[in-house]
Amino acid sequence: KIHRQEYYAIIEHMDAQIGRILDALDASGQAENTYIFFTADHGLAVGHHGLFGKQNLYEHSTHVPFIAVGPGIKASHKIDAPIYLQDVMATSLDIAGAKRPEQVEFQSLMPLLRGETAESGVKAVYGAYLGLQRSVTVGNWKLILYPKISKARLYNIKRDPLEMKDLADNKKTEKVIKRLYKRLLNLQKANNDSLDLKAAFPNLG
Repeated sequence: KIHRQEYYAIIEHMDAQIGRILDALDASGQAENTYIFFTADHGLAVGHHGLFGKQNLYEHSTHVPFIAVGPGIKASHKIDAPIYLQDVMATSLDIAGAKRPEQVEFQSLMPLLRGETAESGVKAVYGAYLGLQRSVTVGNWKLILYPKISKARLYNIKRDPLEMKDLADNKKTEKVIKRLYKRLLNLQKANNDSLDLKAAFPNLG
């Protein structure tokens, strides 16, 4: 209970400080010429799944809000397309009209933010936590793997957004798991992720 109280107190304090920044921006006369991105690198479990911190790949820790304000961005426009936090760098360079260096990966979000498209281009969301957990989300399905204990969890995050019903042991989802697992291996390769999942999950390959 105390942890939750402290967590909500921190949020209230942060909200007040952001208000000060926005007030100063309005006073400067530059508010209409400024882009603001408000997001976080992770969420906190705060008791969900019996956890408190961020050391997991459940939605409450990985699916964080991303709020954007600025010229050309439609007000009160909600987008459900998945993105990566790293897209912010490419987006900032796009706004500035600067050439994007080769080492800057990911993509600009401006077509999404301007309402030019409803798709982000992200077909699969890859997640990793040390050598302990890996995940992949494709559409409504999310697979989380724990290689140290050879444990797989499968969720339909549209029907079960709180990830309370693990479908990994359901025979009807075997093909779904194998399809997601194959996608995860491809994402590992693309991201130079050397963690060997095949040894822990020989029956999924």
